[in-house]
Amino acid sequence: MYLKEFEIRWSDIDANRHLANSAYLNFMSHTRMSFLMELGLDQASLAKEQIGPVVFYEHLYYFKEVFPGKPIKVSMEITGMSEDGKFFEFQHNFYTHKGENVAHCEMMGAWMDLKTRKLTALTNDFLFTFSGAEKAKVFRVLTKEDTRKFSKDPKDLEV
Repeated sequence: MYLKEFEIRWSDIDANRHLANSAYLNFMSHTRMSFLMELGLDQASLAKEQIGPVVFYEHLYYFKEVFPGKPIKVSMEITGMSEDGKFFEFQHNFYTHKGENVAHCEMMGAWMDLKTRKLTALTNDFLFTFSGAEKAKVFRVLTKEDTRKFSKDPKDLEV
Protein backbone atom coordinates (compact mmCIF):
# COMPACT_ATOMS: atom_id res chain seq x y z
CA MET A 1 0.00 0.00 0.00
CA TYR A 2 1.31 3.42 -0.97
CA LEU A 3 0.82 6.13 1.69
CA LYS A 4 1.22 9.90 1.52
CA GLU A 5 0.83 12.29 4.44
CA PHE A 6 -0.79 15.72 4.15
CA GLU A 7 -1.06 18.73 6.39
CA ILE A 8 -4.56 20.21 6.30
CA ARG A 9 -4.26 23.82 5.19
CA TRP A 10 -6.72 26.67 5.70
CA SER A 11 -7.62 26.46 2.00
CA ASP A 12 -8.61 22.78 2.46
CA ILE A 13 -11.48 23.66 4.83
CA ASP A 14 -15.06 24.40 3.76
CA ALA A 15 -17.84 26.53 5.31
CA ASN A 16 -18.51 23.80 7.92
CA ARG A 17 -14.87 24.07 9.03
CA HIS A 18 -14.05 20.49 8.09
CA LEU A 19 -12.10 19.05 5.16
CA ALA A 20 -13.79 20.12 1.92
CA ASN A 21 -14.86 17.64 -0.74
CA SER A 22 -12.49 19.29 -3.23
CA ALA A 23 -9.58 18.74 -0.83
CA TYR A 24 -10.25 14.99 -0.75
CA LEU A 25 -10.10 14.94 -4.56
CA ASN A 26 -6.91 17.01 -4.62
CA PHE A 27 -5.21 14.81 -2.01
CA MET A 28 -6.12 11.66 -3.95
CA SER A 29 -4.85 13.13 -7.21
CA HIS A 30 -1.61 14.23 -5.55
CA THR A 31 -1.17 10.76 -4.02
CA ARG A 32 -1.70 9.06 -7.41
CA MET A 33 0.75 11.34 -9.17
CA SER A 34 3.36 10.87 -6.42
CA PHE A 35 2.95 7.10 -6.76
CA LEU A 36 3.36 7.28 -10.54
CA MET A 37 6.40 9.54 -10.21
CA GLU A 38 8.05 7.09 -7.83
CA LEU A 39 7.42 4.35 -10.41
CA GLY A 40 9.22 6.47 -13.00
CA LEU A 41 6.09 7.62 -14.80
CA ASP A 42 6.85 11.28 -14.14
CA GLN A 43 5.83 14.36 -16.13
CA ALA A 44 8.92 14.20 -18.35
CA SER A 45 8.45 10.53 -19.31
CA LEU A 46 4.70 10.96 -19.83
CA ALA A 47 5.34 14.05 -21.99
CA LYS A 48 7.91 12.15 -24.05
CA GLU A 49 5.33 9.46 -24.83
CA GLN A 50 2.53 12.05 -25.17
CA ILE A 51 0.19 10.20 -22.78
CA GLY A 52 -1.62 11.19 -19.62
CA PRO A 53 -4.01 9.64 -17.09
CA VAL A 54 -7.73 10.46 -17.20
CA VAL A 55 -10.35 9.75 -14.52
CA PHE A 56 -13.67 8.09 -15.45
CA TYR A 57 -15.16 8.28 -11.96
CA GLU A 58 -14.31 8.68 -8.29
CA HIS A 59 -16.83 7.25 -5.81
CA LEU A 60 -16.07 8.77 -2.44
CA TYR A 61 -17.53 7.57 0.85
CA TYR A 62 -17.19 9.65 4.01
CA PHE A 63 -17.17 8.01 7.44
CA LYS A 64 -16.09 10.82 9.80
CA GLU A 65 -15.31 14.51 9.61
CA VAL A 66 -11.70 15.62 9.31
CA PHE A 67 -10.59 18.84 10.99
CA PRO A 68 -7.39 20.88 10.75
CA GLY A 69 -4.65 20.50 13.32
CA LYS A 70 -3.42 16.96 12.68
CA PRO A 71 -2.06 15.46 9.46
CA ILE A 72 -3.94 12.85 7.48
CA LYS A 73 -2.60 9.96 5.42
CA VAL A 74 -4.00 8.96 2.04
CA SER A 75 -3.42 5.44 0.74
CA MET A 76 -3.46 4.23 -2.83
CA GLU A 77 -3.69 0.67 -4.04
CA ILE A 78 -4.02 -0.74 -7.55
CA THR A 79 -7.20 -2.83 -7.54
CA GLY A 80 -7.47 -3.46 -11.28
CA MET A 81 -5.73 -3.07 -14.62
CA SER A 82 -6.44 -4.26 -18.14
CA GLU A 83 -3.92 -6.59 -19.78
CA ASP A 84 -2.65 -3.81 -22.04
CA GLY A 85 -2.61 -1.29 -19.18
CA LYS A 86 -5.13 1.00 -20.91
CA PHE A 87 -7.60 0.87 -17.99
CA PHE A 88 -6.79 1.04 -14.30
CA GLU A 89 -8.69 1.02 -11.02
CA PHE A 90 -7.37 2.38 -7.73
CA GLN A 91 -8.72 2.59 -4.23
CA HIS A 92 -7.86 5.27 -1.71
CA ASN A 93 -8.39 5.39 2.02
CA PHE A 94 -8.02 8.41 4.29
CA TYR A 95 -6.61 7.90 7.78
CA THR A 96 -6.24 10.16 10.81
CA HIS A 97 -2.87 10.51 12.55
CA LYS A 98 -4.09 7.63 14.78
CA GLY A 99 -4.82 5.36 11.80
CA GLU A 100 -8.62 5.73 11.93
CA ASN A 101 -10.21 5.26 8.48
CA VAL A 102 -12.33 8.37 7.81
CA ALA A 103 -13.06 8.07 4.06
CA HIS A 104 -12.78 5.61 1.16
CA CYS A 105 -12.72 6.11 -2.60
CA GLU A 106 -12.94 3.78 -5.59
CA MET A 107 -11.77 5.30 -8.85
CA MET A 108 -11.32 4.13 -12.41
CA GLY A 109 -9.36 5.73 -15.21
CA ALA A 110 -7.42 5.15 -18.38
CA TRP A 111 -4.46 6.46 -20.34
CA MET A 112 -5.03 8.98 -23.11
CA ASP A 113 -2.88 9.72 -26.17
CA LEU A 114 -2.43 13.50 -25.93
CA LYS A 115 -2.04 13.88 -29.71
CA THR A 116 -5.14 11.95 -30.81
CA ARG A 117 -7.11 12.62 -27.57
CA LYS A 118 -8.14 8.94 -27.64
CA LEU A 119 -7.62 6.21 -25.04
CA THR A 120 -4.47 4.21 -25.52
CA ALA A 121 -2.64 1.20 -24.15
CA LEU A 122 0.59 1.77 -22.25
CA THR A 123 3.91 1.49 -24.04
CA ASN A 124 5.75 -1.77 -23.35
CA ASP A 125 8.18 -0.04 -20.96
CA PHE A 126 5.40 1.67 -19.00
CA LEU A 127 3.31 -1.52 -18.99
CA PHE A 128 6.25 -3.48 -17.58
CA THR A 129 6.79 -0.86 -14.86
CA PHE A 130 3.10 -0.46 -13.99
CA SER A 131 2.48 -4.22 -14.02
CA GLY A 132 5.36 -4.74 -11.61
CA ALA A 133 3.90 -2.41 -8.98
CA GLU A 134 2.39 -3.90 -5.82
CA LYS A 135 -1.31 -4.80 -6.21
CA ALA A 136 -4.14 -4.85 -3.70
CA LYS A 137 -5.39 -8.21 -2.42
CA VAL A 138 -8.62 -7.60 -4.37
CA PHE A 139 -6.77 -6.94 -7.66
CA ARG A 140 -8.49 -8.09 -10.86
CA VAL A 141 -7.83 -7.90 -14.59
CA LEU A 142 -10.10 -5.26 -16.14
CA THR A 143 -11.91 -5.46 -19.46
CA LYS A 144 -13.60 -2.69 -21.46
CA GLU A 145 -16.93 -3.93 -20.05
CA ASP A 146 -15.74 -3.10 -16.52
CA THR A 147 -15.46 0.56 -17.56
CA ARG A 148 -19.17 0.59 -18.42
CA LYS A 149 -20.32 -0.58 -14.98
CA PHE A 150 -21.57 2.90 -14.05
CA SER A 151 -22.10 4.10 -17.60
CA LYS A 152 -24.00 7.34 -18.07
CA ASP A 153 -24.94 8.96 -21.35
CA PRO A 154 -24.63 12.72 -21.75
CA LYS A 155 -27.89 14.65 -22.00
CA ASP A 156 -27.43 18.03 -23.72
CA LEU A 157 -29.56 21.05 -22.92
CA GLU A 158 -32.31 21.71 -25.40
CA VAL A 159 -31.61 25.21 -26.64
